[in-house]
Amino acid sequence: MENPSPAISSDSVVIAAVHGPIGHIQLNRASKLNALTLQMLTELSRVLRAWAADPAISLVLLTGRGERAFCAGGDIADFHAAVTTGRHQDFADLLSAEFELDYLISAYPKPLISLAHGITMGGGIGLASHAPVRLVTPNAAMGMPEAKIGYTPDVGGSHLLANAPGHFGEYYAMSAQSFTGADAVLLGFADVVVTEEFAANILDELEEFAGLNAGEIAAAIEVMHGAPESFALEMDRGWIDHAFSAGSPQEVIERLGQMVHPAAQRAAQLLAANCPTSMASAFYNVRAARAEQDLRSALDRELRSARYLMHRPDLAEGIRAQVIDKDRNPAWIPASLDDVDHAALRSLAAGSED
Repeated sequence: MENPSPAISSDSVVIAAVHGPIGHIQLNRASKLNALTLQMLTELSRVLRAWAADPAISLVLLTGRGERAFCAGGDIADFHAAVTTGRHQDFADLLSAEFELDYLISAYPKPLISLAHGITMGGGIGLASHAPVRLVTPNAAMGMPEAKIGYTPDVGGSHLLANAPGHFGEYYAMSAQSFTGADAVLLGFADVVVTEEFAANILDELEEFAGLNAGEIAAAIEVMHGAPESFALEMDRGWIDHAFSAGSPQEVIERLGQMVHPAAQRAAQLLAANCPTSMASAFYNVRAARAEQDLRSALDRELRSARYLMHRPDLAEGIRAQVIDKDRNPAWIPASLDDVDHAALRSLAAGSED
């Protein structure tokens, strides 16, 4: 492979370099699990737009530096600071920039290969799971954990969850549980599970794929470097589909409470600990996304929901309990699904903020 062209300084939060026909972007905030800031989002967008117009670049690779994470999502401490100091518009502006980047990735005009490893949550899913070629290592920890912190799946997560088999989407949205990279293909969050060896040396392997389209690249990588994907989740599909196909979030809870399956009982315990308003928002947004099948609409819906939820006390309280004080004992308002303003959440999901 040719020597790379001059890169952005290694102290930059995003490192971009060109290696022959390959543009390589690295998230470079490993000490913070590559959590996204507005500076990172702005630089990612700038580089991707420039490379889209550069005829010398035939494919793009997006990775995260450090062994622990591809990207743990948005910088939660920044979110907490914004919503507790009245800077809600700053939070909304960051989300808008992030969602536009996710949509750019989804419609990228060249093969853009994402490689998810380690922790890949929330905003990390937005970068990794909308790319034209989505690679993942078997042991990656992926998910949309927002219901644990008083928020709702965003970055197009409701669209991805809506397209998971059966009602896995409602289950993962409401429970905020994670899944492995080996499960990601079954759930529709990745195209190919790759070996750890290939992931560690991916840049040295890609030049031979230059000139192929995204589908051809994914197929070739799967044949040459694929690792086994998991189908273990299929064992849980029966009870998940029964409970989470219910017509309302409250009925989901009722069905779980009537089931004797140990996994269903564990799910009931998970939901009991999560934010009721967040779970209801997630439920309605996944259902609406499934009906529309349009990423742009899902992103718009998620932004409406975010603008609503960021003004409620649950988001600040959830971040406090899970990330700042770490007492894992949030006081949700309201504390019961029965007391949630379901009409407001259904209105947001349907496209009205009134």
